[in-house]
Amino acid sequence: MAAIAFPPACGSCGRRRPIAPRSGSISGPPVRLCFEVTALARPVATELTPRAPPMRRRQPAPPLNAVVSRLAFGSCANQSARQPIWDAIVEFDPQVFIWLGDNIYGDNRRPLRLFGVEATIGPWKNTPRFFPSTEVELRRRYQLAKSQPGYGRLRQRTRVIGTWDDHDYGLNDAGKEFGGKNISQRLLLDFLDEPEDSPRRKQAGVYASYVFGPHGQQVKWEWLEKELYGPETEITIIASSIQVVSNLSATTGPFFYMESWGRFPKERERLYQLIAKSKRGGVFFISGDVHFAEITRSDCACEYPLYDFTSSGLTQAVERAVPPPLHYLLRIAAWLTPTTMRVYSPTCQYKSCAYGKPNFGSIQIDWSTVPPRIKIEVRSVNGDPVNMVELSLAELQPKRLNRVRAQGIYQRHCSLEVELPWFLRYRLAFAFLGSITSNVLGFFSIKNWDPNSLLHSS
Repeated sequence: MAAIAFPPACGSCGRRRPIAPRSGSISGPPVRLCFEVTALARPVATELTPRAPPMRRRQPAPPLNAVVSRLAFGSCANQSARQPIWDAIVEFDPQVFIWLGDNIYGDNRRPLRLFGVEATIGPWKNTPRFFPSTEVELRRRYQLAKSQPGYGRLRQRTRVIGTWDDHDYGLNDAGKEFGGKNISQRLLLDFLDEPEDSPRRKQAGVYASYVFGPHGQQVKWEWLEKELYGPETEITIIASSIQVVSNLSATTGPFFYMESWGRFPKERERLYQLIAKSKRGGVFFISGDVHFAEITRSDCACEYPLYDFTSSGLTQAVERAVPPPLHYLLRIAAWLTPTTMRVYSPTCQYKSCAYGKPNFGSIQIDWSTVPPRIKIEVRSVNGDPVNMVELSLAELQPKRLNRVRAQGIYQRHCSLEVELPWFLRYRLAFAFLGSITSNVLGFFSIKNWDPNSLLHSS
């Protein structure tokens, strides 16, 4: 049995119809055939959502004992950009595709201004950089996204589910105070082909659970607790629009900050404790939002390593934000940025094990082995793996080892980023300031250099 989830702000969730296996799928004992999908969102609310009925399908309903063994996930897709990555996703042939948010960019940006009455960045900022679109414009952007040819081919053959993040919620970094959230919710559910009578259209929020296979249940923060203590599943995938394990904002400040559960430490600890106390094995996270891909792991959250597989974005990626000659600077910055949770391995394309080009995530489950094996990959726009972790399900089981962080001692995959020594935590800032200082000194040295001084000295 396997499960997928999107938290905390989630409510009672809905049983979904099973998904037909692709050719070559391996069947197994009934307990392995149930696939649950639970939606987990950003930790900004505590309301949980009701169950959703089966989504409309464009093909006959599959048999109840279907095996789900191939999934793909992604985030951050600008509807106005070219989207060749869908060809690689279609070729991967997933049974389920999971949107992790920023499925479109529905808000708008004012020009960058550091000074003046309309400054949008910096210490003198007095005008918001982002502002929302009208309902008509939001609908147009969703239609543009849905009309992408590659995405259309995927929709014809794959179950598509998902949640939102801030830009498709309607406004960058917006919360429950945003006035357009109900319109954004309706348009997102239209985009996901949610039935008109779905409870997701009546609740405050888009969170839901999905069950694929014979039996299984989903239920809330109370839902999530009941889920983790509920019927056994072999694999539970918790999908979040923002990163769960990583908290790079603690080491990239003061230059920029990223949303993550790490900026809500009490909520994240509550999530970890729910997983640990439930003794449920086979749990891992998938996430998006940050415009690069990485794999992170926490060894002290529960009795086995908790992985977070981040894929971002389908079109929006950090290396596309700068000219190609400057890509090496971003890779150096990624390598210099301290991180306690990132997984480093020979499978990484770059030394930093962060991938800043368009990408998507893939999950393959081999139910034919005992215990089952799981391969999670980050794939490029061409479908080539650029980072990968392969696990035996036995590695994701409670070991009755209560690992705790040793105070004052740096522990890889255990110490939090905020616990790093100050000289290590701000290494990127020191490198940046050192580079600026040396360039300024070099500029003035050259400017004030008198070549005639060499003649006089000789």
